[in-house]
Amino acid sequence: MTQSAVAPPLVRIERISKHFGEGEARVDALREVSLDVYPGQVVALLGPSGSGKTTLLNIIGCILDPSSGAMELDGERVIEQGRWLRTNLRQLRLDKIGFIFQFHNLIPFLDATDNVSLVLQLAGASAASARSRAIELLEYLEVGHRRAAMPAKLSGGEAQRVAIARALANRPRIILADEPTAALDSKRAGIVMDLLRKVAVEQ
Repeated sequence: MTQSAVAPPLVRIERISKHFGEGEARVDALREVSLDVYPGQVVALLGPSGSGKTTLLNIIGCILDPSSGAMELDGERVIEQGRWLRTNLRQLRLDKIGFIFQFHNLIPFLDATDNVSLVLQLAGASAASARSRAIELLEYLEVGHRRAAMPAKLSGGEAQRVAIARALANRPRIILADEPTAALDSKRAGIVMDLLRKVAVEQ
């Protein structure tokens, strides 16, 4: 049997809905979406612009409140009847979730290593252990030779690899990627997608 056949889901969404506005101005971004995602799976959300993909990712990422529904993350019930059951969502994000965005969103005045290590230090790691982990991840993603480079000196593909390293820094159980290759050409986009598949299996 595969791991996903026996392991509980990392993400379980039960009839999640989200609307913006009220009355005639109301827009339904999500309508009773249900989804299970298992360890090691790579799941793609497909649909036109405005179909609710980013809204769903932001709810899973504990950034946006749902209007109704329930959600479990890594076995913990975190939403019930559209209400958060946790008060410290920042800590939940630090512990469980890594984010990769359409644009790398690296801090421009920090080099590649410090962009990655900062996340670890925010979670309580020492500067030395954070730097060691950051360098390890940059080497794993084949940009170790660029670890002292500032974001402005990185190519698009290199910057996105640093962003992936940052997302992996705290060994999150869940990686959320919102159009992570949209700013890259087709060759670099293919490389980044291959890396994400590799990460899902190995990390």
